[in-house]
Amino acid sequence: MLFNSLEFMIFFPIVVLIFLIIPKKLRSIWLLIASYYFYMSWNPRYTILILFSTAVTYLSGILLNEYKTAGTRKLIVAGSLLLNLALLFIFKYANFALDTLRTLLNLFGISFTDRRLDLLLPVGISFYTFQAMGYTIDVYRHKVKPEYNFLNYALFVSFFPQLVAGPIERTGSLLKQIQNIKELKLYNLNRIREGILLMLWGLFQKLIIADRASLIVNNIYDSYKTVGTFELIIASLLFAFQIYCDFAGYTNIARGAAKVMGFSLIENFRQPYLAVSITDYWRRWHISMTSWFRDYLYIPLGGNRKGILRKYINILIVFFISGLWHGASWHFVAWGLVNGIFQIIEDIISRLNNKFFKIKYRDNLIMHCFKTGITFTMINITFVFFSSKNIHMALNILYRIFTVAPSFDLLSLGFDKADGIIMALSIIILIIIDIIHEKGISVTDFIVKRTILVRGIIYAGIIWSIILFGIYGTGYDTGQFIYFQF
Repeated sequence: MLFNSLEFMIFFPIVVLIFLIIPKKLRSIWLLIASYYFYMSWNPRYTILILFSTAVTYLSGILLNEYKTAGTRKLIVAGSLLLNLALLFIFKYANFALDTLRTLLNLFGISFTDRRLDLLLPVGISFYTFQAMGYTIDVYRHKVKPEYNFLNYALFVSFFPQLVAGPIERTGSLLKQIQNIKELKLYNLNRIREGILLMLWGLFQKLIIADRASLIVNNIYDSYKTVGTFELIIASLLFAFQIYCDFAGYTNIARGAAKVMGFSLIENFRQPYLAVSITDYWRRWHISMTSWFRDYLYIPLGGNRKGILRKYINILIVFFISGLWHGASWHFVAWGLVNGIFQIIEDIISRLNNKFFKIKYRDNLIMHCFKTGITFTMINITFVFFSSKNIHMALNILYRIFTVAPSFDLLSLGFDKADGIIMALSIIILIIIDIIHEKGISVTDFIVKRTILVRGIIYAGIIWSIILFGIYGTGYDTGQFIYFQF
């Protein structure tokens, strides 16, 4: 069940309506039922996987509270993490491992015949396992107390707005809200309006920008061996906005849906394309995942506390695993490592400048725009690896961008003039709103505080734009959100 589907448009109002009228003591039970129904709409058989992850981490939390000796607690947390990682490995990485092993053995002339596992990747498995593992680690570190109410904990792992593509919520935030579900103030009209606006903005990003961009990007990348520099640059730029609006669109719908019911989810994006460095970019992009890796991997590895060389190694380890987390393929690993290398290069340049050159840059608009442009260009280079089917394709695209003459023939690749105008105007709107948010002004708060007439005009305008300019209808395959595959 996709957020941009008719099924969800029926499902969500029913869930909210019943949630608003049932007795307080039944709220968590009802949301748990709705969440499992939501997940089962993809593949009912794989519900056993989320139940398994839930049960393992729930029991580990209780055992960590019961046993006080350090050795026993380490065994408990290690066992919980290994079981969850084993789940991930079997369903997401087993075939990748077999393919890699076969390739390595073939290099040494050793024949290896493997049988690939005929397994469908469960939707959202990377998200809910990481969220559940985060709970186990938090209990182990005494940051939170274990949850003894299984229904509350099961809802924490499976809460349907953020179940299949995040944000990856922390125990101290979402679980605490679930524990206090009886005290939620459901009839807060301003909050409900804000939630609906977030959902509409997410649909705008997904249907008008991301799905329209995907048509052009796919056509160009499918013909990457025959097109020129200009077309490949256009595809790269549009993919950056496609993946941003696809993922941020999902997040905004998720946050909006949760807010309508009285829950607050973490902000997962903070104007990432206004970043002035790769390091700054990763403070703004997929914030819940970045902070997860920082707190549960980078810092335990030593972070930046054990010297410069160790810091750089830790950065590469984190980005290597981050790339692998995104997909069982070497082009995702390459995407992660290139991001890590760019971040290390930035740090080295900064250190050399502070020690030897001591060049001070003026903090003005021109320099800010220059740094933003450089950062966005570097991000686009990394996205070539992300959007390609393999490393060979990515390298070929980068080679052709710098060596092949442009043909300026976008019309033959499915780039309709009307779509181009809609795309350009939509991206301009996106950038303007991001700039407004960057200045600390909430567009949502501004709209909510207007008169009912002004609000009505704005709501109608957004809905009208989605209906008129959204990509859907006959002949359109309602594509999943990109991050569903992770």
